[in-house]
Amino acid sequence: QVYLAESGGGLVQAGGSLRLSCVVSGSIASIVAMGWYRRAPGKERDMVATITSDGSTNYADFVKGRFTISRDNAKNTVFLQMNSLRSEDTAVYYCHAQRSAGYVGDHDFWGQGTQVTVSS
Repeated sequence: QVYLAESGGGLVQAGGSLRLSCVVSGSIASIVAMGWYRRAPGKERDMVATITSDGSTNYADFVKGRFTISRDNAKNTVFLQMNSLRSEDTAVYYCHAQRSAGYVGDHDFWGQGTQVTVSS
């Protein structure tokens, strides 16, 4: 089992910054990728950024150049640094962990979400 706990959301003015954190616990060694996803009102849940076990990163076009995903393995934490925030970034942000397919049981794990609201 993998457990995820997000924090760092809040209310921020357009152009400002926030840093989201996701603390990971449980079967950490089984994780092959981590990511941040978001769901805005009336929209589907979208991938924001991912980072694989080898450090490769991937970003959605709508955040490229503004957001950075990183990790601190010593603290079992994944971060999402969000700069130059826009009102359209308003959403609930979810931390996600993908477990290796070689493990029995669930392969996808989600945090509870943290609300990010950007005022214009």
